[in-house]
Amino acid sequence: MEYRQLGRTGLTVSEIGYGAWGIGGSMWLGAREDDSVAALHRAIELGVNFVDTARGYGESERIVGSVLKDHPDVLVATKVPPKNYVWPAPGGLHPDETFPGDHIRQSLETSLAASGREAFDLLQLHVWSDEWVGRGDWLETVADLRQEGKIRFFGVSVNDYQPENALELVRSGTVDTVQVIYNAWHQQPAEQLLPACAEHGVGVIVRVALDEGGLTGRVTAGSTFPDGDFRATYFGGDRRAQVEQHVEALVADLGIGTDELPDLALRYVLDHPAVSTVIAGMRTVRNVERNAATSDGARLTAEQRSVVERHRWERNFYVAPSDQD
Repeated sequence: MEYRQLGRTGLTVSEIGYGAWGIGGSMWLGAREDDSVAALHRAIELGVNFVDTARGYGESERIVGSVLKDHPDVLVATKVPPKNYVWPAPGGLHPDETFPGDHIRQSLETSLAASGREAFDLLQLHVWSDEWVGRGDWLETVADLRQEGKIRFFGVSVNDYQPENALELVRSGTVDTVQVIYNAWHQQPAEQLLPACAEHGVGVIVRVALDEGGLTGRVTAGSTFPDGDFRATYFGGDRRAQVEQHVEALVADLGIGTDELPDLALRYVLDHPAVSTVIAGMRTVRNVERNAATSDGARLTAEQRSVVERHRWERNFYVAPSDQD
């Protein structure tokens, strides 16, 4: 396992982190707790030292806390849901509607109790809008929580497919990390956000590096998902066929097998020097071992990166097909 600096925090994090949304049983169906526990243990054995969870991830904080009580050196990040429970954050809201200080504190206390921890290494706001810079009491509360020793560092999870909506915050010097969608399809963060983070010493946590499974090569026109699983909407309508076509074109241009795509897609993200860690969702030991093997120091060739960049495909599948034009 290779390691990188998490911005200016002084923390050293594994290139492959553990994204713990899927293990909480919230919106991702089919996860068994014993499998999740085994997967997390295996990740730690293989050198993963950064776990990302959230108050909104069902039982995730509890499961993570139960495993990590015996691994005090593993870094843990969690997130505060917006008070209005609206994802992503729409424009025009005052931060008092989304992240008033008392809500942040109460959420953190609930997360600490659920996980059995005394403090989190990183506390993140689960949505963000640059309209909130310099407004509300969220920053004062964050400073108080740091002073009290309940959190070490502070970050935000950037709105889906809105990387420029955190530039003002990054430049303000008040945030330690940002979590952002960045992958072979969604390359927009590399234009402005990632360079800004590098300039200001802000750590970058990449989520959805495999496009919720779209970049694994296992989503095809004939794929099905259980009722209630969010992927049934994410890959709804003709989207599965679209994904299959884009994957086939990409692997053909790269000259690789479809089974090699997940590894290459992770390497594409890690190829950017501003990226600190990629929080891959790993609900099974098999997935852990596959993803951890990517962190071996090897990187893409210039030709491979050029091919991937030609296959940029900007779209937002979090919006239901019926809600799009």
